[in-house]
Amino acid sequence: MAGTEEEEDEATVEASLEELMAKKAERPNSSDEEDDEDAIAGGGREESRESLTTKVLPMQQNEFVCKGCYLVKHRSQLADRRRLLCRDCA
Repeated sequence: MAGTEEEEDEATVEASLEELMAKKAERPNSSDEEDDEDAIAGGGREESRESLTTKVLPMQQNEFVCKGCYLVKHRSQLADRRRLLCRDCA
């Protein structure tokens, strides 16, 4: 009897897939979807061509890299000197 339930589930899935494919075929143009995806991603074509102006500084003497979260933090956040863990990870 378990075989009939599986067959019914497969038939339902196939019917659902066919419905989705029919709805997709009814849509006028997929280029609108691509524009929507670009807008959702937040990265427009013009924005991606802009140069980055952020200056990255090397790690300072009063900073450390936490071995738990791998963030660069100020020495005042150091909770465990031996394991080099910040207050959040200790």
